[in-house]
Amino acid sequence: MKKIAIFASGSGTNAQNIIEYFKDNRYIEIDSLWSNKENAYVLIRAEKLGVETFTFNRNEFYNSVDVLKALSARKVDMIVLAGFLWLVPRYLTEEFTIINIHPALLPKYGGKGMYGKYVHEAVVANKEKESGISIHYVNEQYDEGNIIFQAKCELAASDNPDDVAAKVHELEYEHFPRVIEEVILGE
Repeated sequence: MKKIAIFASGSGTNAQNIIEYFKDNRYIEIDSLWSNKENAYVLIRAEKLGVETFTFNRNEFYNSVDVLKALSARKVDMIVLAGFLWLVPRYLTEEFTIINIHPALLPKYGGKGMYGKYVHEAVVANKEKESGISIHYVNEQYDEGNIIFQAKCELAASDNPDDVAAKVHELEYEHFPRVIEEVILGE
């Protein structure tokens, strides 16, 4: 059985979708959900779905190896970032396969500060004709790991950032769990 730890910072719709996708999988288990925010709604979502949750602070994440030790003790095989906004330290990227989803077609609209509504606002401001998702490996830089998969959606000239977000979320929910499954089973 392959074990996945999800890292998330926000409300957790992608995390919930991933947990539900793997609920009855015979080969892959969502072992745990980790957050850097004690009040993140994703923790409640995960607990309701029977997934054990953990939180950590900046000091624990960047100035110790406590998170690494805990993940290793749980025999986690992969980390999936689902709306996790901190840069992942080298001690984790060297030990685990880590993948992330980004709400744009990288390399456009990536990097520090480019997440969620900020990405969609930039896409609309630049009058892009398409947007999409990029699922990529995580390294020590924001959104610069090798791209695993991309999917596109067409944008209308009348689309506002919320419209773009809705189209991108559809792609996230459709593709992210499947790509996670392909990556972890391919290891």
